Amino acid sequence: MELRNYCDGDEQAVVDLWRRCDLLRNPLNDPRQDIAFCRTGGHGEILILEDGGKIVATAMVGQDGHRGWIYYVAVDPDRQGEDLGRRIMAAAEERLQADGVPKVHLMVRGSNTEVIGFYQRLGYMVEPTNTMSRRLDGKPLPVGHQMDDEPVIVTYLEMLERGSLPHIVPKARRHALIGAHDITLGFYRYLYDAVGRPWYWTDRKKLSDGELAAIIQDDAVEVYVLYVGGVPAGFYELDFRPMTDAVPTAELAYFGIMPEFIGMGLGPYLLGQALDMLWHREPGRVLVNTCTLDHPKALPLYQRFGFRPYDRKEVPAPWQDPDNVLDFA
Repeated sequence: MELRNYCDGDEQAVVDLWRRCDLLRNPLNDPRQDIAFCRTGGHGEILILEDGGKIVATAMVGQDGHRGWIYYVAVDPDRQGEDLGRRIMAAAEERLQADGVPKVHLMVRGSNTEVIGFYQRLGYMVEPTNTMSRRLDGKPLPVGHQMDDEPVIVTYLEMLERGSLPHIVPKARRHALIGAHDITLGFYRYLYDAVGRPWYWTDRKKLSDGELAAIIQDDAVEVYVLYVGGVPAGFYELDFRPMTDAVPTAELAYFGIMPEFIGMGLGPYLLGQALDMLWHREPGRVLVNTCTLDHPKALPLYQRFGFRPYDRKEVPAPWQDPDNVLDFA
């Protein structure tokens, strides 16, 4: 096993390894440009573990004059479990220490729990900080069903009769759906952020405590929380205040599953439960809306359960408002 620096003939093998390790998800990150920028910038290098003439691990190491950074940590999927990740990380840290760098940082997607656990075992801690970014090359980023320089398309849907709701049994055996009666502001804000952060839910974050309490603690508004294994996994909010309108109307105001529980069949189950409760009040109309920032399965799911679009509207994306100081990360 040999530890060495990247050389000119390594490009294709390194890019292939990064692709196999699923490090090239963002189409705007050109690995070849990243390699060239690292090597010519004067503040970084690429470390390689080679075994029998084959590249089995990499780490891109750099420093910004204040702290060190490690990127593109990759281990050949066929060689994982052989302690190669630990070895390449140790080599990266030693290289930074030799340059006098006192601290090293790295960035990991919050959903990548397996990798987070790996770094924690190496002594890394999750810092209570927010990482923010902005592209300087003018390239728009894909967000949901759109690019970040495009307006958000909101689709408004309605059901005018109950219809036949499918009976859904979730894959999770230990689950419970419990009404959050007299819900506290802190617990609601936690649910709203935990479910809605990946989909840029922002409207309720704009409200003061008094404004929010006036809505969620109204007798005609009900919040139900889905628990799986004793922890919150999703929630929905039903708004019956429009039941006094000329056409009695009920609204599925919010509905969603926490990212850790997506893919367990909980969405269809939870939607079926919400609609059953909505129609139990015998409204003349049930409403919901979704937008191009939501989960890609949201609109098809609503339509599968009987909702039909009746209007669409373009609105600015949250980050397009220069006065918006909310946290969308």
